Amino acid sequence: MKLYHGSIVEVRKPTLRRGRSRTDFGKGFYTTTLAEQAEHWAKIKQDRAKAAKAVVTVYEIDDAILNDSTLAMRKFDGVDEAWLNFVVNNRKSEPLLHQFDLVFGPVANDNVFTTVNLYESGILDAPAAIAQLKAYKTYDQLSFHSTRAIESLSFIESYEVL
Repeated sequence: MKLYHGSIVEVRKPTLRRGRSRTDFGKGFYTTTLAEQAEHWAKIKQDRAKAAKAVVTVYEIDDAILNDSTLAMRKFDGVDEAWLNFVVNNRKSEPLLHQFDLVFGPVANDNVFTTVNLYESGILDAPAAIAQLKAYKTYDQLSFHSTRAIESLSFIESYEVL
């Protein structure tokens, strides 16, 4: 399977040290199966950093890794209460640390994040938040949270987003 990572630099050798905390699935290295999503994130990062370039790095991963029983994987098939609570817990100022090597599921983009905030603050209950979240188009993300998992990525190429 091909995976894409949006950044302002080429990332030939991903690392866990540079990931931000308080993200959807916790501190890790984030990829997506959709080139367009990675391109979008690369442009966002370019704008935020006022960087010269937006870059997408492309990787290959053996599909078997997703079924490797020696790796702890959390998979969310869509927006549901389990996903919502997992994202809220990871975005807290003191996030709940999980022990997963890989996490796969929907992205909480800016539109989705507004609803997540309303849920977290108690303005929306879980069913109302989920109903609202399902109205948004969501993209996927596969995040890597252990050295063994991240070493399964094989660099293919990178390209600049214009």
